[in-house]
Amino acid sequence: MSSWLKKWEPENPQFWKEEGSGRAWGTLSVTTFSLIASFATWFVMSAVVVRLPQIGFKFDTMQLFWLAAMPGLSGGAMRTVHAFLIPIFGTRMTATVATFIKLIPMVWLGLAVQNPETPYMHFLIISFLCGFGGGDFSSFMPSSSLFFPKRLQGTAMGLQAGIGNLGVSITQFVAPWIIGFAVIGAAGTPQLFTTATPVFDVKITKEAGVVKDVVVKGKLAEAMTVVKNEAGAVQDVIIAETGATKGMKTEVKKNEAGVVTDLTVKKIVKKDIWLQNATLWYVPYLIIAGIICWIYLKRVPTKKPSIGQLVKDMTDNKHGYSMTWIYIMTFGSFSGFAATFPLMIKIIYGNIPGADAALAPDPLKYAYLGPLVGSVIRFAGGPLSDKWGGSIFTMVSGGGIIVGCVALIFGGFLTPTSLDQFPMFVWIMLWLFLMAGVGNFSTFRQFPIAYAYSPRMGAQILGWTGAWAAYGPFIFSSLMGSSISKYGSAVPFFAGVAAFCFIGSLLNWWYHTKPGAERGDWGTGKTWWDRISESERQRYISQNP
Repeated sequence: MSSWLKKWEPENPQFWKEEGSGRAWGTLSVTTFSLIASFATWFVMSAVVVRLPQIGFKFDTMQLFWLAAMPGLSGGAMRTVHAFLIPIFGTRMTATVATFIKLIPMVWLGLAVQNPETPYMHFLIISFLCGFGGGDFSSFMPSSSLFFPKRLQGTAMGLQAGIGNLGVSITQFVAPWIIGFAVIGAAGTPQLFTTATPVFDVKITKEAGVVKDVVVKGKLAEAMTVVKNEAGAVQDVIIAETGATKGMKTEVKKNEAGVVTDLTVKKIVKKDIWLQNATLWYVPYLIIAGIICWIYLKRVPTKKPSIGQLVKDMTDNKHGYSMTWIYIMTFGSFSGFAATFPLMIKIIYGNIPGADAALAPDPLKYAYLGPLVGSVIRFAGGPLSDKWGGSIFTMVSGGGIIVGCVALIFGGFLTPTSLDQFPMFVWIMLWLFLMAGVGNFSTFRQFPIAYAYSPRMGAQILGWTGAWAAYGPFIFSSLMGSSISKYGSAVPFFAGVAAFCFIGSLLNWWYHTKPGAERGDWGTGKTWWDRISESERQRYISQNP
């Protein structure tokens, strides 16, 4: 079975109508089906990591952030490799192998979560291997761009990226549901999921670091007895078992002299979960997707350049660098926020001093909303960028992210004093996802136009910039974790994001948006390529075979 197409001329109207359109949209459908799993498996650790402490794993806050960060580090590295694969191996081989190889981290993670004694290093390695999914974007997208004429690239790329990005929402939406029951007996044994929330009807009074009094309010007063010694110092709280006190436990901390320095009454809730289901359900999906890729996909006939030439094409001109910065601003923000959103909810709004921890939001009930918003606008906005150009929407994206960061910082939503601030925090985060999604659909149109003289380079720039932007989860998770650990809040981190986006917006204005910009994109028939003479076009083409 040959993997080569004998002829491919998407810019030829007759060829496109008779043969090209069906093959192009079919290829887009198959690779997008696989790309959904790519994004889902890339971000599966962000959904799993928030449950690990409650099933017996003793990982601290920074260790959890590192697990969320590692797929971004490996995803960026994998994308650097994937950016060169299509010209060398073609669509069928690349997509098929990339789909099957993701079975390794999914099966391994499904086994690892079942044993609380699994070493942290194992999780780091698995988390790194989850980056296989992140790498696919930089080969799948360039491959698809080769199949479509320039006038449809914004629409096609927006559809593929937007629908593919839904994988992030899928993994964060499905995880809390599917771990609640046994899918198949062979999937393994359940884990005991334990939550311990302070009972706020019990108030303690401290003086000089020593507990002096305990006051029990409401119905619990009749079921709890405060034990004091002869000197009147609090020693313990005895809980009589009733319907109201079921599952409650007293935790007492004493100093070396035996004096009580802290006392907390907590309600303990235990239930079985099957955390392995969050990863193992991808196994049949990946097998089916891999088989379809091998059967249907074909390779576009292109000249096979050397790896040295491929690297040179991206690094010997200023536009490769500026577009990389811009794409980190857009997709880097999307992927980074997607990876950190669950942990942000857990750490920022799950540990508010004086707040009832029992009312703290469940991260996985909200985490999927952000990627969903960013993904939907990503595929819905593709036709808009084809009509009016990508560069103006990229300006909107950069400015919108800056506004969102400023709102979080000066609105106090990163240093909350009440759970009443949580709804607005979520709305601002959804705004950030929306703005990042706008920048994602706009750049898919904008970047290939910058290299309009070379379809190969236009495809490659998507993979190249995507590779660097894929470090977003690693950069965001590690820097946000450091910001919270060192400074006590994520304010410094979001200030840095705003500054980065300001520079990215300036680059986009100068090279792509302002009147007469060097590589401007103002819509179909209004690009920099349309405005230069035929002789200039031939010069560009001849210099970049």
